[in-house]
Amino acid sequence: MAKHNTELSNLFHALADPTRRAMLTRLAKGAAPVSELAEPTGLRLPTVMRHLSVLEDAGLIATSKDGRVRTCAIVPEALTPMRTWLDEQKQIWESRLDRLDDYVKMVMEERKK
Repeated sequence: MAKHNTELSNLFHALADPTRRAMLTRLAKGAAPVSELAEPTGLRLPTVMRHLSVLEDAGLIATSKDGRVRTCAIVPEALTPMRTWLDEQKQIWESRLDRLDDYVKMVMEERKK
């Protein structure tokens, strides 16, 4: 894995903001127009569009335009690189904890002698 994986960095950046995560949560229920995504945020439309741009740049959403209505849809497979990285990290740490557990058990056994 490259030391600086741009795709992974973009995903973490996009998901770091609670407004963007709320938008993705809404989009997990189905596609929605921008106005519907903007309503619960209380943000102005340009700010909402910037959030959507970050999500789109990370590949987490796709947008389409029909007349004056822009509709957003989630792209769930975009999370795969993040899930893969997290699974790798989990395996690394579980292995380290297993080795630590083995070491502690060995030390405890030696102290009993």
